[in-house]
Amino acid sequence: MKRLIVTAVAALFLAACNKDCDTAATTQSTDAASPTTFKWKMVTSWPKNFPGLGVAPERLAEMVNEMSNGRLTIKVYGAGELVPALQVFDAVSQGTAQMGHSGAYYWKGKTEAAQFFTSVPFGLNAQEMNGWIQYGGGQQLWEEVYAPFNLLPMQGGNTGVQMGGWFNKEINSVDDLKGLKMRIPGLGGEVLARAGGTPVTLPGGEIFTSLQTGTIDATEWVGPYNDLAFGLYKVADYYYYPGWHEPGSMMEFIINKDAFNELPKDLQAIVRIAAKAVNDDMLAEYTTRNQGALVDLVEKHQVDVRPFPDDVLQKLHVLSDEVVAEVAAKDPLSSKVYESFSAYRDKVKAYHAITEQAYINARD
Repeated sequence: MKRLIVTAVAALFLAACNKDCDTAATTQSTDAASPTTFKWKMVTSWPKNFPGLGVAPERLAEMVNEMSNGRLTIKVYGAGELVPALQVFDAVSQGTAQMGHSGAYYWKGKTEAAQFFTSVPFGLNAQEMNGWIQYGGGQQLWEEVYAPFNLLPMQGGNTGVQMGGWFNKEINSVDDLKGLKMRIPGLGGEVLARAGGTPVTLPGGEIFTSLQTGTIDATEWVGPYNDLAFGLYKVADYYYYPGWHEPGSMMEFIINKDAFNELPKDLQAIVRIAAKAVNDDMLAEYTTRNQGALVDLVEKHQVDVRPFPDDVLQKLHVLSDEVVAEVAAKDPLSSKVYESFSAYRDKVKAYHAITEQAYINARD
């Protein structure tokens, strides 16, 4: 009888243990199948799905969703859908959205040094900008500039050398820039003002109407691919090159640091990798799409494509050097960024003179 009782108790104990073990295994399996998920909002300065600039954030969102197996999803908002185009910086800084896509030169009112992280007149091209940011100390300086605003910046694409812009008057001399009302942001706008023009900052969605109604006399935007999409050939007579003001315009992803720090390490790595992929992808796309778009503008729409006169470019170069040096002198952080940027530019310019530039000259 004692043996029977002991055997029965042992059987009950084992049954209970097996049940608890099964429950624990089921719980672990459920936890593994349903990890913590994150839902982000990304605001941008571009019209929704606009070619190139507007597609880049969509591509990042798709990559992040796929690589994270849905653990991090990002909903992209075009300009004006959640916040106005030029309020992306504030929205992400304040946490209204966890992420943004824009251009750093729009934020010069927040910090002068930000302008170095989009494009500097007669500065670095796309290849050189990538080098400075990734291996020349630029990323660390960029993060230092944005740290007071609780933002983490990452490269978000590059358009390459842009076009000089659309004009409703011929530019034959420096005097033709005087009194010119032109949509041109950043340091390029400061240079135009120094030449006697009036720079205007407008989001992309307002350019066509402003040029059509005469609110502005000229505009720069990006290049043939985007300019064709906006139909700027319908409201301007002359298309000038080169884009002295934006020789390698880098876009940015900005991320609210609190939101980023909440992510586990693997999701943080996924965001970084996706941003880098988008950065590389945009330059490749613009290099390809601009070619066909330029042919369409010239052959289908009879656009008058012209180079800026040499004396105009020379004067703009002189004024650019003055403006950039003055910006650098405004505060210690701008001076620190300028010193790094200038040193890198001088070295890479000397190297590219006997490599990239020498080859292109030989090829042509």
